[in-house]
Amino acid sequence: MSQPIDPARVSRFAARRLAARPELAAELAGAVAFTRGEMDEALQVPAGEDEAAFKRRLRQLRERVVLREMARDLAGAAPLEEVCAAMSDLAEAAIGAALAWLQVPDLIVVGMGKLGGRELNVSSDVDLVFLHPGLERAAALERPARQLIQLLSQTTEDGFVFRVDMRLRPYGDAGPLVCNFDFLENYFVAQGRTWERYAWLKARAISGSQHRELDAIVRPFVFRKYLDYASLSAMRELHAEVRRDVARRELAEHVKLGPGGIREVEFVAQALQLIRGGRDSALTVRPKLPALAALAEKNLLPAAAAKELSEAYVFLRRVEHGLQYLDDDQRHELPDDAEDRGRLAQMLRFGGWSAFCAELDRHRAAVTRHFGNIFAERAADEDAWPDHPRLAALRASQRYASLPEDSRRRLDRVVPAFAKAASRTADPDATLVRGIALLEAIASRAAYLALLAEHPEALERVARIIGASSWAAEFITRHPLLLDELLDDRLLYAPPDLQGMATTLRARLGESSDDVERRMNLLREGHQAQVFRLLAQDLAGLLTVERLADHLSALADLMLELAIDCAWRDLPRKHRPDAPRFAVIGYGKLGGKELGYASDLDIIFLYDDPHEPAGEIYARLAQRLNTWLSSRTTSGILFETDLELRPSGASGLLVSSVAAFEDYQRSHAWVWEHQALTRARYCAGDKAVGEAFERIRHEILTRPREAGRLAKEIVEMREKIHRAHPNRSGLFDVKHDRGGMIDIEFAVQYLVLAHAARHPELTKNLGNIALLGMAATLGLLSPDIAARCQEAYRTYRRLQHALRLNGAAYARVPAPEVEANVAAVRELWRVIAD
Repeated sequence: MSQPIDPARVSRFAARRLAARPELAAELAGAVAFTRGEMDEALQVPAGEDEAAFKRRLRQLRERVVLREMARDLAGAAPLEEVCAAMSDLAEAAIGAALAWLQVPDLIVVGMGKLGGRELNVSSDVDLVFLHPGLERAAALERPARQLIQLLSQTTEDGFVFRVDMRLRPYGDAGPLVCNFDFLENYFVAQGRTWERYAWLKARAISGSQHRELDAIVRPFVFRKYLDYASLSAMRELHAEVRRDVARRELAEHVKLGPGGIREVEFVAQALQLIRGGRDSALTVRPKLPALAALAEKNLLPAAAAKELSEAYVFLRRVEHGLQYLDDDQRHELPDDAEDRGRLAQMLRFGGWSAFCAELDRHRAAVTRHFGNIFAERAADEDAWPDHPRLAALRASQRYASLPEDSRRRLDRVVPAFAKAASRTADPDATLVRGIALLEAIASRAAYLALLAEHPEALERVARIIGASSWAAEFITRHPLLLDELLDDRLLYAPPDLQGMATTLRARLGESSDDVERRMNLLREGHQAQVFRLLAQDLAGLLTVERLADHLSALADLMLELAIDCAWRDLPRKHRPDAPRFAVIGYGKLGGKELGYASDLDIIFLYDDPHEPAGEIYARLAQRLNTWLSSRTTSGILFETDLELRPSGASGLLVSSVAAFEDYQRSHAWVWEHQALTRARYCAGDKAVGEAFERIRHEILTRPREAGRLAKEIVEMREKIHRAHPNRSGLFDVKHDRGGMIDIEFAVQYLVLAHAARHPELTKNLGNIALLGMAATLGLLSPDIAARCQEAYRTYRRLQHALRLNGAAYARVPAPEVEANVAAVRELWRVIAD
């Protein structure tokens, strides 16, 4: 611990109070941190204590707290957080005791600013707002509210407790002293401005009740549900006003308002919180240091910047405290006279004023640099809109004319910049046309225009992605929230972290437990964001088609798991308090882990529960789950679902017991249903139910079968599917035509059903390519045919994927391109058919 500094030697305030009240010296010797319990005990008011005695009690406690924390601070024993917390505890204890003395426990006192964030300095004002839920009672509380202000702020021979500032209430000094909730909400809707969102971000109710109801009013005003990049320019303008005021009042040496001062650190943190706090509650934290840490953890602020800003904030706040220790004044300007400069340098443990100034300048320069990185006005592109019919139509449209001035200005900046970015892509005209469709879709949504205007690097990335894929362009246009994913390449191209995604989504779903549509949207937006990251990696050549399908299938499994949790949580009249004994089984592309970007989910539902009405309960769960997956909300749908592979198809029950499913598969299922079972797997839900399914699947697939009869039935089913997909285009359909993907899939299904009785390893759901290789190893196919068909299947999947990415309705190519592949598959089919 550092050598202590005598407070009376460096603080005139301490010297005066110790001279007036020598008993206070006991607060300085070996001082320990002041606790809230100690404060509450000191403020226990004897029955009948008069006003003068109560005021003295409050003020003498303040002297004790300030002197003890000053002594600990100057001794190097109290970090900044302790000093601020002690002063905040003092304010809350004093307000609570005053309300009790006045006998008005129902007045809701809201701490704003540093009190709201529990960051009060040692000679701080307290910014307060007084509220009450009811209209009549709010008016009746005006008088005791004024008495509360006087109890805290009146200067007596014992000093004051806290200066009180009420100007942050609705309409400021012109508004009522005590507002009711309806008044506050109507004010926010009709009059609330960006600087007030900034002020209410740290608001915290410290007395009264119905805090949740108050939060439901304040939170939507402060934090928007969308990404609020439009607030950045408003915050920039607000800061410019502060800077002009600083210059006018010559406050360059003001450690709070001056360049590189405390306010700029606060602006950085709160601007980024306002932008994203409505979508991530972790960013709604009030104190500055935790807020900066949260921003760094979310990769919204570089870790190095967060570290430098945090260090600067601590240093500047300690300077602020040193200035206020001098005379117990609300002081923020550096002293001019040599004596006070020496006192301040000594308090902060510098050998002299010049050493102190060098450290101060270093911190202020860091704050200025990081502030500029966030708030610097992006250079406007002076180029005119390019000459293009679609752009001309947009600029002449009523849509453009009706935009607010800020949005028109942003669009005028974004269009030329996007055109330049498009010119650097492989097909500039196609990229520009796709980009125009996107800009038309978001023109009336200020937040997305602001995002692109503030982040030119995002324009480059969106041009690159939509230039590479028309499907990607349509995906972004349908879901412009995804533009936010383009801001950070580290996140955009990071390997999927589904465990981390699940943790984050579960937390956010829990926060929105009473809002079904909000939770549906959270699932959809989380899924879309991850799909978009995979899309970006795919277009950048970082993923094979097979690896992409693995990721998309695992992502679908996760979304199913989360959707089951949500649907079960909301299900009325359920019989189990814990998780349902219910599982989702995937078939087709999901079952085979070959999911594409827009694939439907072929799924069935199973349960294993002896409870008598379980079938009815799980049927309701299945219906609700399907609603969670396929309903269209403001954020789109999660998945299209196909439930017709359940036992007895569309005429069968929506959900089957494990026993009924087993009986159906043993005694009633068609061969094509056993074919489908080769590409089925447990995806989500109760693991025991999943294990039961896998046991049944293995038993059915390893049943002995007569090869000739099996081949005949599979050929008949293949012919039926072929007739259902006629192709008169003159091109080769890589999925449906003879020699295409379905022929390979049917051949593999035949090999599994015909030979799994002798070779049970064929039941492993490894995908068609791996199973072809296994068949060759087992001697069921020649290695040459297996290898050629493996390559054909890879080629077909790549072709299908590339064509779908550019909007093709069918995966069709000129026949000569795949002639060798078709020949290999037809040879495989002859082996099967013979």
